[in-house]
Amino acid sequence: MHTVSSDVLQIPSRMLAELSKPFIGREEEAKVIVLALLTKEHAVLIGEPGTAKSALIRRAAQILNMKYFMYLLTRYTEPAELFGPLDINALKEGKYVRITTNKLPEAEIVFLDEIFKANSAILNTLLTVMNERLFYDGYTEIPVKLWSLFGASNEVPEDPELEALYDRFLLRHHVRPVSDDQWRDLLRAAWNIEKNGYPKPETVVDRHVLETLHRLIFEVDLSPIESKLLKLFSVLESKNIHLTDRRKGKVLKVIAAHALLNGRLTASEEDLLVLKFVAPHDIDDFEKVHIILSEELRTAYRYLKELEEIYASIKEVDSYVSSFPSVNSRFIEYRLLEIYRDLESTKERVLAMIHETNDEKVHRKVHETVLYIDSVIDKIKKKIEGR
Repeated sequence: MHTVSSDVLQIPSRMLAELSKPFIGREEEAKVIVLALLTKEHAVLIGEPGTAKSALIRRAAQILNMKYFMYLLTRYTEPAELFGPLDINALKEGKYVRITTNKLPEAEIVFLDEIFKANSAILNTLLTVMNERLFYDGYTEIPVKLWSLFGASNEVPEDPELEALYDRFLLRHHVRPVSDDQWRDLLRAAWNIEKNGYPKPETVVDRHVLETLHRLIFEVDLSPIESKLLKLFSVLESKNIHLTDRRKGKVLKVIAAHALLNGRLTASEEDLLVLKFVAPHDIDDFEKVHIILSEELRTAYRYLKELEEIYASIKEVDSYVSSFPSVNSRFIEYRLLEIYRDLESTKERVLAMIHETNDEKVHRKVHETVLYIDSVIDKIKKKIEGR
């Protein structure tokens, strides 16, 4: 393994930060896109329209200064719409030539919306393009410049004919609308975009740099996570979440890319979280895998998940406490004291996390959660004292 400069190791995280910058609540989607680019693999985003899927991928192409092609597919889409029309003049001379200017064969990053609605002629061609980076056009074999293809769909395909295409997307992500606590930020960001458009990315990484980063993932030491990964495969299988042999092998690239994204050339347990992008098949699987990983991995993810649940519970308690305009009975006073003691106990558990992990994100969330607990405790004290 040759020495790698710290500047090079910082590029993936800068790419991720720049990609997600204009979007609210789209950090996971941005991560999936960056992981696909680092591994030179393909990704599909599954979810309702209007969740910034196409905008994210267009911005990724801008950051990389790569040729971008986007198209909305229907069952009536003709191959010429994606791959270019036939050259009529050449055809008159008995030559079968397709004009590919500004079409998919010349693009480096491709986004196909409603990809699973394509007809069989296009599906078969896409399989070859994704697998071999080749476009078979009648009698001609055309190498394509494709680096990564991104698809979007409202749902997971159920037609067996689509299974082969779905399997070619190593990375899969269920895109959900932003949570209600982010609506205010969403409105402000959306209004700013309406007025000024999407800001141009500051970080531009050319294809040469991306190729260097892609080669670098094969220098990541995966030995520290091998045993844990094998155990996770067994746990997932026991929960009826099956990974094909091909996906089991390819997940190693994604694990290595995640380590690189965090500025490391050695994999850790934290990098096994990428299984949530590789293991799910059906929509329900996304939540199942999420739960399995949170239970099996001792990572920041596990603590953040627990803190999110605690924070949500405190919000409910806060709302419940606020519903009492005054303490007008012994029962209400007793109930508030019970809640007070529960909150103190919860606060102890939250503070204990600071000593269990050194992760900065967890520490920030602990601080935020403790402040919220203290505010609710203070509200309870005021209600009881004002009785």
